[in-house]
Amino acid sequence: MNDVKQRLSDLRELMKHEHLAAFIFPSTDPHQGEYVPDHWKGREFISGFNGSAGTAVVTMNAAALWTDSRYFLAAEEQLAGTGYELMKLKIEGTPTIAEWLGQQLKEEKSPEVGIDGMVNSASDVKALISDLRQEGGITVRTNLDPLAQIWQQRPPIPTDPVELYSLEYAGESTREKLARIRKTLRERHADGMLMSALDDIAWTLNLRGTDVHCNPVFVSYLLISSQDATLYINKEKLTPEVADYLKTKGIKTDDYEKVGEGLKNYFEYNILLDPNEVNYTLYKMVSREVVEEESPVKRMKTVKNTTEIKGFHRAMLKDGIALVKFLAWLKPAVEAGGQTEISIDRKLTELRAEQPLFRGISFDTIAGYQAHGAIVHYEATPETDIPIKPEGFLLLDSGAQYLDGTTDVTRTIALGPITEEQKKIYTLVLKGHIQIELCKFPSGASGTQIDILAREAMWREGLNYLHGTGHGVGTYLNVHEGPHQFRMEWKPAPLVAGMTITDEPGIYLAGKFGVRIENTLLIKPYMKTEFGQFLQFESLTLCPIDTTPIVVDMLSAEERQWLNDYHQMVCDRLLPHLTPTEQRWLRDATKPI
Repeated sequence: MNDVKQRLSDLRELMKHEHLAAFIFPSTDPHQGEYVPDHWKGREFISGFNGSAGTAVVTMNAAALWTDSRYFLAAEEQLAGTGYELMKLKIEGTPTIAEWLGQQLKEEKSPEVGIDGMVNSASDVKALISDLRQEGGITVRTNLDPLAQIWQQRPPIPTDPVELYSLEYAGESTREKLARIRKTLRERHADGMLMSALDDIAWTLNLRGTDVHCNPVFVSYLLISSQDATLYINKEKLTPEVADYLKTKGIKTDDYEKVGEGLKNYFEYNILLDPNEVNYTLYKMVSREVVEEESPVKRMKTVKNTTEIKGFHRAMLKDGIALVKFLAWLKPAVEAGGQTEISIDRKLTELRAEQPLFRGISFDTIAGYQAHGAIVHYEATPETDIPIKPEGFLLLDSGAQYLDGTTDVTRTIALGPITEEQKKIYTLVLKGHIQIELCKFPSGASGTQIDILAREAMWREGLNYLHGTGHGVGTYLNVHEGPHQFRMEWKPAPLVAGMTITDEPGIYLAGKFGVRIENTLLIKPYMKTEFGQFLQFESLTLCPIDTTPIVVDMLSAEERQWLNDYHQMVCDRLLPHLTPTEQRWLRDATKPI
């Protein structure tokens, strides 16, 4: 019996004992993080699927896993032979979890479904309770964590030390941030709030950690009242320096496990809870009046201050130097032979590590050669790693964490001869990328209104992609930051000056190749007219875009001009930092088309 089947067997024995007809495993942790510490990777444990997004559902006789288009191909491979059925989100005919459970449990008498209230948001659990009630009166139990019993050698909650994040990079003190937060809370008629999102806590306190792979955050809660604040954290993580720092900022500390007790003893009249971030168990512990709204911190940290913007420019310069060194090395190395997806990933990381203030990668590198490039979130493993040849496309999506900024960049590179189909697809993606870069728009517009620009040319060809076109980027924080984004689905978060956002359209042909081109952008003022403030994008990323696959006649004069101007900027900024050989390569890579 393979590991997953054995785990399912163990789970079903427990479900039988607890009189549960099904159990649901999300991808989240108690803080609703996109990326989570190993301790909370329960969905991966029970299913074997290791993508960042997905939900596993297990009944006594069946199992299914829901995930999005980024992981369709990877999930099919990883779920093979496990007994799981893959459910493709946003694909016509795919049932919701509630619909599937309604069908699976229709012969059961008064079935009860389990879900751990500590790792599911209040909004998700409340929606599930409502949906299952409509599927024949299925009830929900939220006070059981089956992993505590069936997961042998479960990784512990991290205890690594927290570190200070200098005002030199943060640009705003913790006292100033707390004052702004309390002012916003008063405007919302709230006396305090429970902060649950780890990146919000790190940003507010000007602290960083290493508890989540690639994301410099630490496991904790922050309870703010009108007069004080308490950080709930494993005190083993607090060095004397950090403990003294918190004390000077008037921030109390208590044990991580005591946050529920802190909520019960909360003395103010009301408290703001973001139902999409606070987990259901803690939400139900609150006895005071709840102001149910989005956390104000989420939007505060997306608007970068002057210091943070300067840091982004410095980080992108360092990243651009490393990327050019890598690209100048790449083709000769591939032609010499012996390179694989993993080896080029390792080489790029080594070059980034040579740069000042480098702290690690910002996400696991996606180095997908040819057909692997069509797997949107592909990550090479020793089992999937393949040799790279001097032909076809390499899709390389990577990023780094520097103390002064976080980077995220994708380039699709022609390593030699490519097909006419590859050239056409590449050019369609490039057109979409450039149209976003060229956009001018009124302040407060939603990214959903702008997303069409990236897709219009490919839609005319009957082509599309199902992932978002862009996401916010943190300041030495999470590489995915929101709520603003470019996306087909309606997301009303307004775009305002000072935000960072990626521009990354793509097209993926399963079994053949994929193309994606990505820059990180800064939103900045354009002009003010009688119709209000208009905004534009500035490319922060400094890296040549491969011109060899371009069908030049498919680009408009404006698109060609943007590309030539962008390449001139990249060349001007990077040349002084490169060797003569690298300078020659860069001049050739950025020559006008």
